[in-house]
Amino acid sequence: QVRLVESGGDSVQAGGSLRLSCAASPYTDSRKCMAWFRQAPGKEREGVAAIFNGFGSTFYADSVKGRFTISQNSAKNTVYLQMNSLKPEDTAMYYCAFEVGLNSGDFCRTRGLWTTGYDYWGQGTQVTVSS
Repeated sequence: QVRLVESGGDSVQAGGSLRLSCAASPYTDSRKCMAWFRQAPGKEREGVAAIFNGFGSTFYADSVKGRFTISQNSAKNTVYLQMNSLKPEDTAMYYCAFEVGLNSGDFCRTRGLWTTGYDYWGQGTQVTVSS
């Protein structure tokens, strides 16, 4: 069983930046797809960004391309989401999720931003962007 813990959420003004972290324990060097999702009040959870740890391949939702960057620190079993040029519409609870397995690369490429299929989820961290 893998436990995911998000941190870094905060309240910022539009145009500001935040860096979210998601730490996984226990450590695993398995192939995995790691992703960030978000859910605003009254809306469905949506994929924001995903990364495959095998090659470092990254995938982004159109709404965040050019503003958000997903990255990983394999040694720390941690995935990050650097969020720049934040907008009020980025306000949401942000969750990280891991899918672990030999097919994680294909999963990340074809379904990485879908909410279904992930093995583990964190509890979320709140991001609030004011105008």
